[in-house]
Amino acid sequence: MTALEGSRTYDAVIVGGGHNGLVAAAYLARAGRSVLVLERLDHTGGAAVSTRPFAGVEARLSRYSYLVSLLPQKIVRDLGLEFSVRSRTISSYTPVDRGGRPTGLLVGGGEQRTREAFARLTGGEREYEAWQRLYGMTGEVARRVFPTLTEPLPTRDELRRRIDDEEAWRTLFEQPIGVAVEENFSDDLVRGVVLTDALIGTFADAHDPSLRQNRCFLYHVIGGGTGAWDVPVGGMGALTDALAAAAREAGAVIATGHEADRIETDGRTAEVTYRTADGEGVATARHVLVGASPQALAALTGEEPPTPAEGAQLKVNMLLKRLPRLRDASVDPREAFAGTFHIAEGYEQLAVAHAQASAGELPAAPPSEIYCHSLTDPTILGPDLVAQGFQTLTLFGLHTPARLFDRDNDAVREELLKSTLAQLDAHLAEPLTDCLATDAEGRPCIEAKTPLDLERDLRLPGGNIFHRELSWPYAQEGTGRWGVETRHGNVLLCGAGAVRGGGVSGVPGHNAAMAVLEA
Repeated sequence: MTALEGSRTYDAVIVGGGHNGLVAAAYLARAGRSVLVLERLDHTGGAAVSTRPFAGVEARLSRYSYLVSLLPQKIVRDLGLEFSVRSRTISSYTPVDRGGRPTGLLVGGGEQRTREAFARLTGGEREYEAWQRLYGMTGEVARRVFPTLTEPLPTRDELRRRIDDEEAWRTLFEQPIGVAVEENFSDDLVRGVVLTDALIGTFADAHDPSLRQNRCFLYHVIGGGTGAWDVPVGGMGALTDALAAAAREAGAVIATGHEADRIETDGRTAEVTYRTADGEGVATARHVLVGASPQALAALTGEEPPTPAEGAQLKVNMLLKRLPRLRDASVDPREAFAGTFHIAEGYEQLAVAHAQASAGELPAAPPSEIYCHSLTDPTILGPDLVAQGFQTLTLFGLHTPARLFDRDNDAVREELLKSTLAQLDAHLAEPLTDCLATDAEGRPCIEAKTPLDLERDLRLPGGNIFHRELSWPYAQEGTGRWGVETRHGNVLLCGAGAVRGGGVSGVPGHNAAMAVLEA
């Protein structure tokens, strides 16, 4: 814990040392501003951390957030971060039984290979050609929209003109994404693979009239101007460690073990009261940037909190002695698990799972997606584990809203984990449990986190990984110039709950810093 001496005035006090707060701190400190970061935990990073969750095992896993797409290279360059990502040569593999035999769809490894995989699964060229058209369109949207994330918010009309494609605008911004999926594709498995990008951490049907699924889909296909999801070298903690180092080197003070308790402001000067293990203190600032949720911001300023947006995911971290063999022997597990391995994510399966969860039941066939970080980046494992062929697996489950865990979080977590792994086992030539490593005390190396666990551990309201429902990346009533403004002129929201927040992007942190520097 960094000790603070007495009361002091800063140009900016930042509440929360997650990756967005650290981005803001680094930008402001490099601009010559005096900056204090208050972090309630004994470490920085928030949900973007690497930890060793298994006792006595040298495996440093990205415990919560785990892939990078929305982080602009502009931020990496501006802050001089020693951080890099690696691309995955395989995009996805989706196993399925067709005609009584195990097969699947492998996307990646070159255009010809992907085209042949589509033809083997669907019996023709139509689905692949439709795939190329859809993602050609989203790729062009990505190239035009992604650069705007670190600019002042465009209006809706300005963004529409920038996209300059009425079909793309209608598909992504106006009609439920299920319409485009059904119009363009006929194969149930292909439809499901497309739809999954609309459902990550988002509990919605393909035809939800709110279009929350469209907003989720949009952010998943625009990252980096390409839509690629890359592996952070060294794990997600490598990013936040680099950000904390950049902020400190620029002069920012990062005080861990300091929990902000109250913000009082007259619009020009603010006082932030904080608590530590030793008592209470006060820091005065011209600006306060809050990297916590909109609910936490309301609590700090004494206002009525917004209704939380419900989280809907299961996160599972595993360490394996070896990758399991697949029933589809035509695919190497090292390829199948290098990309996103889709389980129970056919289009109809996703619809049934959503309907069951909406009715208050756990999905009978829980959908999930899995990937192996260590295939792309073995540095997260100790040399002995690498030599022995150990691998990590990260599983992200869909359509498991927080409400399902209210009756008994521990019991429901175990029930869901068991049924989720059973869906995976149906496509394996050996049970996954036979491949699990054990920790120093002989326990299987597997941990699962529900939305209620994330709410408890990370204070994510409702366990929602985006802090609240994702927003459209354009100005709406009350959003302000940068999408970080609040009703208090010198208090800004720099966390994932800001407009254009969500995911590991640093965008809200960058934009809040720009708003301060413009003031």
